[in-house]
Amino acid sequence: MPSFIPAILALADGTVFKGQSIGADGVTSGEVVFNTAMSGYQEILTDPSYCRQIVTLTYPHIGNTGCNAEDFESNANYAAGLVIRDLPLVASSWRTQDDLSSYLKKHGIVAIAGIDTRKLTRILREKGAQAGCILAGEIDESKAQALAKAFPGLAGMDLAKVVSAKESYAWTEGEWTLQGYQQGPAPKFHVVAYDFGVKKNILRMLAQRGVKLTVVPAQTPAADVLALNPDGIFLSNGPGDPEPCDYAIAAIREFLERGIPTFGICLGHQLLALASGAKTLKMKFGHHGANHPVKDVDTGQVLITSQNHGFAVDADSLPKNLRATHVSLFDGSLQGIARTDVPAFSFQGHPEASPGPHDVAYLFDRFLDTMTRGVAALNNAQ
Repeated sequence: MPSFIPAILALADGTVFKGQSIGADGVTSGEVVFNTAMSGYQEILTDPSYCRQIVTLTYPHIGNTGCNAEDFESNANYAAGLVIRDLPLVASSWRTQDDLSSYLKKHGIVAIAGIDTRKLTRILREKGAQAGCILAGEIDESKAQALAKAFPGLAGMDLAKVVSAKESYAWTEGEWTLQGYQQGPAPKFHVVAYDFGVKKNILRMLAQRGVKLTVVPAQTPAADVLALNPDGIFLSNGPGDPEPCDYAIAAIREFLERGIPTFGICLGHQLLALASGAKTLKMKFGHHGANHPVKDVDTGQVLITSQNHGFAVDADSLPKNLRATHVSLFDGSLQGIARTDVPAFSFQGHPEASPGPHDVAYLFDRFLDTMTRGVAALNNAQ
Protein backbone atom coordinates (compact mmCIF):
# COMPACT_ATOMS: atom_id res chain seq x y z
CA MET A 1 0.00 0.00 0.00
CA PRO A 2 1.49 3.37 -0.97
CA SER A 3 1.77 6.01 1.73
CA PHE A 4 0.76 9.62 1.09
CA ILE A 5 1.63 12.73 3.06
CA PRO A 6 -1.18 14.89 4.47
CA ALA A 7 -2.71 17.74 2.50
CA ILE A 8 -5.47 20.29 3.05
CA LEU A 9 -7.81 22.24 0.80
CA ALA A 10 -8.95 25.60 2.16
CA LEU A 11 -11.70 27.72 0.65
CA ALA A 12 -12.01 31.48 0.93
CA ASP A 13 -15.23 31.04 2.94
CA GLY A 14 -13.24 29.34 5.72
CA THR A 15 -14.09 25.73 4.91
CA VAL A 16 -11.15 23.32 5.25
CA PHE A 17 -10.91 19.75 3.92
CA LYS A 18 -8.22 17.34 5.10
CA GLY A 19 -6.91 14.58 2.83
CA GLN A 20 -3.77 13.10 1.30
CA SER A 21 -1.36 14.61 -1.19
CA ILE A 22 -1.24 12.52 -4.40
CA GLY A 23 0.79 14.97 -6.47
CA ALA A 24 3.69 17.35 -6.07
CA ASP A 25 4.65 18.80 -2.70
CA GLY A 26 4.00 22.49 -2.20
CA VAL A 27 1.14 24.95 -2.43
CA THR A 28 -1.20 26.18 -5.13
CA SER A 29 -4.15 28.57 -5.24
CA GLY A 30 -6.82 29.40 -7.78
CA GLU A 31 -10.54 29.40 -8.47
CA VAL A 32 -12.08 26.11 -7.34
CA VAL A 33 -14.57 24.60 -9.81
CA PHE A 34 -16.25 21.22 -10.17
CA ASN A 35 -16.31 19.05 -13.29
CA THR A 36 -18.92 16.30 -13.72
CA ALA A 37 -17.15 14.30 -16.46
CA MET A 38 -16.54 10.61 -15.73
CA SER A 39 -13.30 10.43 -17.72
CA GLY A 40 -10.70 12.64 -19.36
CA TYR A 41 -8.71 13.81 -16.34
CA GLN A 42 -5.49 14.11 -18.35
CA GLU A 43 -7.21 16.17 -21.05
CA ILE A 44 -8.66 18.39 -18.32
CA LEU A 45 -5.27 18.95 -16.68
CA THR A 46 -3.71 19.92 -20.02
CA ASP A 47 -6.58 22.14 -21.23
CA PRO A 48 -5.37 25.78 -21.15
CA SER A 49 -8.94 26.85 -20.37
CA TYR A 50 -8.34 25.60 -16.80
CA CYS A 51 -5.46 28.03 -16.20
CA ARG A 52 -5.59 29.38 -12.60
CA GLN A 53 -8.36 26.91 -11.67
CA ILE A 54 -8.30 24.08 -9.15
CA VAL A 55 -10.47 21.34 -10.64
CA THR A 56 -12.68 19.12 -8.49
CA LEU A 57 -13.78 15.95 -10.27
CA THR A 58 -17.16 14.75 -9.01
CA TYR A 59 -16.77 11.20 -10.31
CA PRO A 60 -15.46 9.27 -7.27
CA HIS A 61 -12.74 7.10 -8.85
CA ILE A 62 -10.13 9.06 -10.80
CA GLY A 63 -6.99 7.47 -12.22
CA ASN A 64 -8.38 4.07 -13.29
CA THR A 65 -6.81 4.19 -16.77
CA GLY A 66 -3.57 5.99 -15.96
CA CYS A 67 -1.93 8.56 -18.23
CA ASN A 68 -0.04 8.49 -21.51
CA ALA A 69 1.91 10.69 -23.90
CA GLU A 70 -0.89 10.94 -26.50
CA ASP A 71 -3.72 12.49 -24.49
CA PHE A 72 -2.23 15.96 -23.99
CA GLU A 73 -4.55 18.74 -25.17
CA SER A 74 -1.63 21.20 -25.12
CA ASN A 75 2.10 21.15 -24.50
CA ALA A 76 1.79 21.71 -20.76
CA ASN A 77 -0.41 21.16 -17.70
CA TYR A 78 -2.42 24.30 -16.98
CA ALA A 79 -4.82 23.36 -14.18
CA ALA A 80 -3.68 24.98 -10.92
CA GLY A 81 -4.52 21.84 -8.94
CA LEU A 82 -6.63 18.69 -8.77
CA VAL A 83 -9.15 17.50 -6.16
CA ILE A 84 -10.55 13.94 -6.18
CA ARG A 85 -12.32 11.50 -3.87
CA ASP A 86 -10.52 8.18 -4.42
CA LEU A 87 -7.29 7.31 -6.22
CA PRO A 88 -7.31 3.67 -7.45
CA LEU A 89 -4.23 1.68 -6.46
CA VAL A 90 -4.03 0.09 -9.90
CA ALA A 91 -4.25 1.82 -13.29
CA SER A 92 -5.27 -0.50 -16.11
CA SER A 93 -5.31 0.31 -19.84
CA TRP A 94 -3.36 -0.88 -22.87
CA ARG A 95 -2.32 2.76 -23.37
CA THR A 96 -1.14 3.42 -19.79
CA GLN A 97 2.39 4.76 -19.40
CA ASP A 98 2.09 6.42 -15.97
CA ASP A 99 -0.26 6.10 -13.02
CA LEU A 100 -2.01 9.36 -12.12
CA SER A 101 0.00 10.06 -8.96
CA SER A 102 3.33 9.62 -10.77
CA TYR A 103 2.06 11.84 -13.59
CA LEU A 104 1.06 14.59 -11.16
CA LYS A 105 4.42 14.51 -9.40
CA LYS A 106 6.35 14.45 -12.68
CA HIS A 107 4.54 17.55 -13.93
CA GLY A 108 4.55 19.46 -10.64
CA ILE A 109 0.79 19.45 -10.09
CA VAL A 110 -0.39 19.82 -6.49
CA ALA A 111 -3.34 17.51 -5.84
CA ILE A 112 -5.42 16.20 -2.95
CA ALA A 113 -7.47 13.00 -2.55
CA GLY A 114 -9.57 11.49 0.20
CA ILE A 115 -11.95 14.38 0.77
CA ASP A 116 -15.74 14.55 0.51
CA THR A 117 -16.09 15.91 -3.04
CA ARG A 118 -19.89 15.77 -2.78
CA LYS A 119 -19.81 18.24 0.10
CA LEU A 120 -17.33 20.44 -1.75
CA THR A 121 -19.49 20.41 -4.88
CA ARG A 122 -22.56 21.42 -2.88
CA ILE A 123 -20.65 24.37 -1.43
CA LEU A 124 -19.54 25.51 -4.89
CA ARG A 125 -23.01 25.01 -6.33
CA GLU A 126 -24.72 26.99 -3.56
CA LYS A 127 -22.13 29.70 -2.94
CA GLY A 128 -20.54 29.81 -6.39
CA ALA A 129 -17.02 29.10 -7.56
CA GLN A 130 -14.62 30.57 -5.04
CA ALA A 131 -10.93 30.95 -4.38
CA GLY A 132 -9.12 28.06 -2.76
CA CYS A 133 -5.69 26.74 -1.82
CA ILE A 134 -4.21 23.25 -1.66
CA LEU A 135 -1.34 22.86 0.78
CA ALA A 136 0.57 19.56 0.48
CA GLY A 137 3.23 18.46 2.95
CA GLU A 138 2.28 20.66 5.87
CA ILE A 139 -0.94 21.23 7.77
CA ASP A 140 -1.19 24.96 8.33
CA GLU A 141 -4.83 25.93 8.03
CA SER A 142 -4.22 29.61 8.69
CA LYS A 143 -1.65 29.80 5.89
CA ALA A 144 -3.89 27.93 3.46
CA GLN A 145 -6.90 30.14 4.23
CA ALA A 146 -4.83 33.31 3.87
CA LEU A 147 -3.53 32.18 0.48
CA ALA A 148 -7.07 31.27 -0.64
CA LYS A 149 -8.41 34.69 0.32
CA ALA A 150 -5.48 36.38 -1.42
CA PHE A 151 -6.36 34.91 -4.83
CA PRO A 152 -7.97 37.80 -6.76
CA GLY A 153 -10.43 35.74 -8.84
CA LEU A 154 -10.73 35.45 -12.61
CA ALA A 155 -13.00 38.44 -13.24
CA GLY A 156 -10.97 41.06 -15.09
CA MET A 157 -8.06 38.65 -15.63
CA ASP A 158 -6.71 38.37 -19.20
CA LEU A 159 -5.19 34.88 -19.39
CA ALA A 160 -5.46 34.30 -23.14
CA LYS A 161 -2.16 36.07 -23.81
CA VAL A 162 -0.57 34.13 -20.93
CA VAL A 163 -1.30 30.65 -22.32
CA SER A 164 -1.08 31.49 -26.04
CA ALA A 165 1.72 30.34 -28.31
CA LYS A 166 4.56 32.84 -28.61
CA GLU A 167 5.05 32.30 -32.34
CA SER A 168 2.93 31.23 -35.32
CA TYR A 169 3.07 27.62 -36.50
CA ALA A 170 1.47 25.30 -39.04
CA TRP A 171 -0.71 22.34 -37.97
CA THR A 172 -1.31 19.25 -40.13
CA GLU A 173 -2.07 16.40 -37.68
CA GLY A 174 -5.48 14.74 -38.01
CA GLU A 175 -7.56 12.69 -35.61
CA TRP A 176 -6.50 9.68 -33.55
CA THR A 177 -6.82 6.06 -34.75
CA LEU A 178 -5.68 2.75 -33.30
CA GLN A 179 -2.39 3.42 -35.06
CA GLY A 180 -2.03 6.82 -33.38
CA TYR A 181 -2.52 10.29 -34.82
CA GLN A 182 -2.61 10.49 -38.61
CA GLN A 183 -1.88 13.33 -41.02
CA GLY A 184 -4.97 15.09 -42.33
CA PRO A 185 -6.01 14.89 -46.00
CA ALA A 186 -4.91 17.37 -48.64
CA PRO A 187 -6.22 20.81 -47.60
CA LYS A 188 -9.06 22.54 -49.41
CA PHE A 189 -9.09 25.71 -47.31
CA HIS A 190 -6.63 27.87 -45.42
CA VAL A 191 -7.75 28.85 -41.92
CA VAL A 192 -5.93 31.12 -39.51
CA ALA A 193 -6.60 29.93 -35.96
CA TYR A 194 -6.17 32.38 -33.10
CA ASP A 195 -4.61 30.61 -30.12
CA PHE A 196 -6.28 31.93 -26.98
CA GLY A 197 -5.53 28.58 -25.31
CA VAL A 198 -6.41 26.21 -28.14
CA LYS A 199 -6.92 22.48 -27.56
CA LYS A 200 -5.09 20.17 -29.94
CA ASN A 201 -8.19 18.16 -30.75
CA ILE A 202 -9.87 21.25 -32.19
CA LEU A 203 -6.97 21.61 -34.61
CA ARG A 204 -7.07 17.89 -35.40
CA MET A 205 -10.77 17.96 -36.27
CA LEU A 206 -10.26 20.91 -38.58
CA ALA A 207 -7.22 19.30 -40.24
CA GLN A 208 -9.17 16.04 -40.66
CA ARG A 209 -11.73 17.97 -42.70
CA GLY A 210 -9.14 19.23 -45.18
CA VAL A 211 -8.11 22.50 -43.58
CA LYS A 212 -4.62 23.98 -43.77
CA LEU A 213 -4.08 25.62 -40.39
CA THR A 214 -1.86 28.51 -39.47
CA VAL A 215 -2.02 29.01 -35.71
CA VAL A 216 -1.17 32.53 -34.52
CA PRO A 217 -0.61 34.06 -31.06
CA ALA A 218 -3.52 35.73 -29.30
CA GLN A 219 -2.23 39.27 -29.82
CA THR A 220 -1.59 38.96 -33.57
CA PRO A 221 -2.89 42.10 -35.35
CA ALA A 222 -5.60 41.69 -37.96
CA ALA A 223 -3.32 43.11 -40.65
CA ASP A 224 -0.83 40.28 -40.18
CA VAL A 225 -3.59 37.69 -40.52
CA LEU A 226 -5.16 39.36 -43.56
CA ALA A 227 -1.76 39.27 -45.26
CA LEU A 228 -2.03 35.46 -45.19
CA ASN A 229 -5.23 35.58 -47.33
CA PRO A 230 -7.18 33.09 -45.21
CA ASP A 231 -10.43 31.49 -46.32
CA GLY A 232 -11.63 31.54 -42.73
CA ILE A 233 -10.81 32.67 -39.20
CA PHE A 234 -11.05 30.36 -36.19
CA LEU A 235 -11.28 31.75 -32.63
CA SER A 236 -10.18 29.19 -30.07
CA ASN A 237 -11.13 28.37 -26.52
CA GLY A 238 -9.13 29.82 -23.66
CA PRO A 239 -9.13 30.85 -19.98
CA GLY A 240 -10.01 34.00 -18.09
CA ASP A 241 -12.31 36.94 -18.62
CA PRO A 242 -13.01 37.85 -22.28
CA GLU A 243 -13.61 41.56 -21.68
CA PRO A 244 -9.94 42.57 -21.12
CA CYS A 245 -8.94 40.96 -24.46
CA ASP A 246 -9.30 44.24 -26.34
CA TYR A 247 -6.60 43.25 -28.84
CA ALA A 248 -8.65 40.21 -29.92
CA ILE A 249 -11.95 42.09 -30.02
CA ALA A 250 -10.44 44.74 -32.30
CA ALA A 251 -9.01 42.13 -34.69
CA ILE A 252 -12.30 40.20 -34.84
CA ARG A 253 -14.22 43.37 -35.68
CA GLU A 254 -12.00 43.90 -38.70
CA PHE A 255 -12.55 40.33 -39.92
CA LEU A 256 -16.30 40.76 -39.53
CA GLU A 257 -16.27 44.05 -41.43
CA ARG A 258 -14.52 42.28 -44.30
CA GLY A 259 -17.03 39.40 -44.28
CA ILE A 260 -14.46 36.65 -43.70
CA PRO A 261 -16.08 33.38 -42.50
CA THR A 262 -15.45 33.18 -38.75
CA PHE A 263 -16.05 30.39 -36.23
CA GLY A 264 -15.51 30.68 -32.47
CA ILE A 265 -15.49 28.15 -29.62
CA CYS A 266 -15.72 28.88 -25.86
CA LEU A 267 -13.67 32.05 -25.24
CA GLY A 268 -13.73 32.59 -29.00
CA HIS A 269 -17.54 32.54 -28.80
CA GLN A 270 -17.52 35.21 -26.10
CA LEU A 271 -15.02 37.36 -28.04
CA LEU A 272 -17.14 37.15 -31.20
CA ALA A 273 -20.12 38.33 -29.17
CA LEU A 274 -18.17 41.25 -27.69
CA ALA A 275 -16.87 42.22 -31.12
CA SER A 276 -20.48 42.23 -32.36
CA GLY A 277 -21.73 44.54 -29.62
CA ALA A 278 -23.05 42.05 -27.04
CA LYS A 279 -21.95 41.77 -23.40
CA THR A 280 -20.55 38.96 -21.24
CA LEU A 281 -21.00 38.09 -17.58
CA LYS A 282 -19.38 35.97 -14.86
CA MET A 283 -21.42 32.86 -14.05
CA LYS A 284 -22.09 31.67 -10.51
CA PHE A 285 -20.17 28.40 -10.85
CA GLY A 286 -19.88 27.96 -14.60
CA HIS A 287 -20.31 24.83 -16.70
CA HIS A 288 -17.67 22.10 -16.47
CA GLY A 289 -18.42 18.55 -17.62
CA ALA A 290 -19.16 16.22 -20.51
CA ASN A 291 -22.88 15.72 -20.01
CA HIS A 292 -24.54 19.10 -20.56
CA PRO A 293 -27.77 19.13 -22.63
CA VAL A 294 -27.99 21.93 -25.18
CA LYS A 295 -30.86 22.68 -27.55
CA ASP A 296 -30.25 23.64 -31.18
CA VAL A 297 -32.80 26.43 -31.59
CA ASP A 298 -33.04 25.96 -35.37
CA THR A 299 -33.71 22.21 -35.39
CA GLY A 300 -35.09 21.58 -31.90
CA GLN A 301 -32.57 18.78 -31.44
CA VAL A 302 -31.15 18.20 -27.96
CA LEU A 303 -27.38 17.70 -27.95
CA ILE A 304 -25.19 16.29 -25.18
CA THR A 305 -22.10 18.47 -24.95
CA SER A 306 -18.79 18.98 -23.20
CA GLN A 307 -18.50 22.30 -21.36
CA ASN A 308 -15.77 24.31 -19.67
CA HIS A 309 -16.45 27.98 -19.01
CA GLY A 310 -17.01 30.39 -16.15
CA PHE A 311 -18.16 33.33 -18.28
CA ALA A 312 -21.11 33.54 -20.67
CA VAL A 313 -22.64 35.84 -23.27
CA ASP A 314 -25.53 37.85 -21.85
CA ALA A 315 -28.57 36.76 -23.89
CA ASP A 316 -30.36 40.03 -23.13
CA SER A 317 -27.58 42.08 -24.71
CA LEU A 318 -27.64 40.69 -28.27
CA PRO A 319 -27.82 43.39 -30.96
CA LYS A 320 -30.22 43.03 -33.89
CA ASN A 321 -27.61 41.45 -36.16
CA LEU A 322 -26.86 38.64 -33.68
CA ARG A 323 -29.22 35.75 -33.01
CA ALA A 324 -29.22 32.88 -30.54
CA THR A 325 -28.66 29.43 -32.08
CA HIS A 326 -28.17 27.21 -29.01
CA VAL A 327 -29.32 27.35 -25.37
CA SER A 328 -28.43 25.31 -22.30
CA LEU A 329 -31.20 23.09 -20.96
CA PHE A 330 -29.60 23.21 -17.50
CA ASP A 331 -30.01 26.92 -16.88
CA GLY A 332 -31.16 28.52 -20.13
CA SER A 333 -27.85 30.30 -20.67
CA LEU A 334 -26.77 31.20 -24.19
CA GLN A 335 -24.71 28.50 -25.91
CA GLY A 336 -24.49 29.61 -29.52
CA ILE A 337 -24.83 32.71 -31.68
CA ALA A 338 -24.74 33.62 -35.35
CA ARG A 339 -24.42 36.92 -37.15
CA THR A 340 -27.28 37.63 -39.53
CA ASP A 341 -25.32 40.01 -41.76
CA VAL A 342 -21.92 38.27 -42.16
CA PRO A 343 -20.80 34.59 -42.19
CA ALA A 344 -19.82 34.27 -38.53
CA PHE A 345 -21.06 31.98 -35.76
CA SER A 346 -19.86 30.48 -32.50
CA PHE A 347 -20.56 27.90 -29.82
CA GLN A 348 -19.94 28.04 -26.08
CA GLY A 349 -19.30 24.34 -25.50
CA HIS A 350 -16.59 22.10 -26.90
CA PRO A 351 -17.68 20.25 -30.07
CA GLU A 352 -14.23 18.63 -30.26
CA ALA A 353 -14.74 16.89 -26.87
CA SER A 354 -12.03 14.29 -26.33
CA PRO A 355 -13.13 12.20 -24.60
CA GLY A 356 -16.77 13.12 -24.64
CA PRO A 357 -19.92 13.41 -26.77
CA HIS A 358 -19.61 14.14 -30.47
CA ASP A 359 -23.13 15.54 -30.94
CA VAL A 360 -21.96 19.03 -31.90
CA ALA A 361 -19.15 18.05 -34.30
CA TYR A 362 -21.41 19.19 -37.17
CA LEU A 363 -20.38 22.76 -36.38
CA PHE A 364 -16.98 22.07 -37.96
CA ASP A 365 -18.81 20.97 -41.13
CA ARG A 366 -20.91 24.14 -40.99
CA PHE A 367 -17.68 26.18 -40.89
CA LEU A 368 -16.45 24.37 -44.01
CA ASP A 369 -19.77 25.00 -45.76
CA THR A 370 -19.48 28.69 -44.91
CA MET A 371 -15.99 28.83 -46.43
CA THR A 372 -17.15 26.90 -49.49
CA ARG A 373 -19.83 29.51 -50.15
CA GLY A 374 -17.36 32.31 -49.48
CA VAL A 375 -14.80 30.98 -51.94
CA ALA A 376 -17.51 30.38 -54.56
CA ALA A 377 -18.82 33.94 -54.16
CA LEU A 378 -15.29 35.32 -54.53
CA ASN A 379 -14.67 33.31 -57.69
CA ASN A 380 -17.97 34.45 -59.21
CA ALA A 381 -17.11 38.07 -58.42
CA GLN A 382 -13.81 37.70 -60.24
